[in-house]
Amino acid sequence: MRRALHARLLLCSVGCSLGAAAWALDSSGAGIYACTDARGRRLTADRPIAECIDRDQRVLGSSGVELRRVGPTLTDNERAEQEAQRRRDQAEQRRLREERSREQALVTRYPSQAVHDAERAGALAQADQVVAVARQRVQELQAQRVRIDAEMEFYRKEPSKAPAVLRRQLEENRTAQEEQQRFIQQQEQEKGRINQRFDTELAQLRGLWAAMPASRSPESRSPAGR
Repeated sequence: MRRALHARLLLCSVGCSLGAAAWALDSSGAGIYACTDARGRRLTADRPIAECIDRDQRVLGSSGVELRRVGPTLTDNERAEQEAQRRRDQAEQRRLREERSREQALVTRYPSQAVHDAERAGALAQADQVVAVARQRVQELQAQRVRIDAEMEFYRKEPSKAPAVLRRQLEENRTAQEEQQRFIQQQEQEKGRINQRFDTELAQLRGLWAAMPASRSPESRSPAGR
């Protein structure tokens, strides 16, 4: 009789201790870790389980209810790759934001094709004016060359006997004409770049204009759309 009573008291004491421990785990938020390892074994512990470092671990309360899950522990290389991917994602998000900002600025600057065409024409006209000035300078240099050649005619048989000043004028005239011709060629190339830039912008703008609400599209603001 005494032995049975003692056994019941001992069981009660153990049960109360386990209940108190479980309550302490629940209240502290630690919980019991549980998982199935690579060999199919079901493991539990009061801390993260080393055998399940490569898989999810459930954190259980004293009643067996899942409190949360702990993901696999990453290796140094995995953490480095995860961080690199996070930076790539952030860079892509920045790029998309900047692209949207540029598109908005482009539509604001060119609300219609007429505005875009007018700016293209202005840029080309400015380049043409620069070319016209250069061509006028070439004509002046050619007229100067005629005068220099007339003076050099006296020394046609022996050019080396021509005065140093005259020879220098001839060389400077030749160099100046070459520079002006190079400049004119560069400006013609610049006009090609201007057209290419405006062509690229126009292709992009057409897509942006098409995506705009009807009330804001260029057609709705044109005389035909009113």
